[in-house]
Amino acid sequence: MKDRFKAAVLYGWREPFRLEEYEVEPPEGWVPVEVRSVGMCGRDLVVWKGGFPNLKPPLVLGHEVFGLHDGRPVSVYPAIAVPGCPDCPPSILGENLPGGYAERVYVPRENLIPLPDTDFNKYAAATCGVATMMHAASVASVRPGERVLVTGASGGVALHGIQYLQLLGAEVVAYTRSREKARVLEEELGVEAVTSLDFYRERGRVDVVMETVGAPTINESMRALRPRGRLVLIGNITGEPVTIKRPALLVMREITISGTAAFTRKEWEAAIKTIAKGGVKPFYKAYRLDQINNALKEALQGARIGRIVINP
Repeated sequence: MKDRFKAAVLYGWREPFRLEEYEVEPPEGWVPVEVRSVGMCGRDLVVWKGGFPNLKPPLVLGHEVFGLHDGRPVSVYPAIAVPGCPDCPPSILGENLPGGYAERVYVPRENLIPLPDTDFNKYAAATCGVATMMHAASVASVRPGERVLVTGASGGVALHGIQYLQLLGAEVVAYTRSREKARVLEEELGVEAVTSLDFYRERGRVDVVMETVGAPTINESMRALRPRGRLVLIGNITGEPVTIKRPALLVMREITISGTAAFTRKEWEAAIKTIAKGGVKPFYKAYRLDQINNALKEALQGARIGRIVINP
């Protein structure tokens, strides 16, 4: 049965969202979630710029969805399996399927995850970042006491992921270009914050790099690694090709580069539990759905610390 509700629709790359009545016809058995908060992820910005050629407008973005189903608080695990095809890549909410920049989303019932409370904004702000860093830390086999550099440290993924690394017992070096953001990171999180990636010349190298920026910083951050260091490519926010300028550095230092594909369902659930227990402090600014283009403008400027969330 068809349903209509308000949604922010993207009709062309780099165009403003249009707030309008949106019609969907959900597959049989899918259930509605009344969206209360949805994170505006860096991945959404890459999609908005046209960074994923396989996607075609019109699109309703937003994969970090938190809201109500039958009056109960839930999260939506955003990777939705293709029925009958275990080897097929999952569909992603907000990309292949209409997402959470809307009053409502429809998803398979099995993708619903109960929330312990109704503070939806804190989960929309932090869950993706914590779950992503959980997965990256697992890929890199981060151990207590290791020194970990996190680039793009003021963004939603990095800022909340840093706190998870601290829970693991890692010594975090947080990189941001802004001196003001570096000051806030030091005061709020107690990390060593740097504004230049040649910090290692005076402060020493690191065991692991969590690269959340991608092409603009990967070569500089790689030079900060110790021999047999590990670099994990978490994001590539510009969508540009990543080129290794000094491959000899990989050989001579025996550096390992790994990619990470977001997170697993178990990591998403574990992130929610960590946030619910107060293990991670959420940083966010909330906008209404009808303010989404103002939110987009602020996100593109990259001036704030933390995540922007949308409240439909």
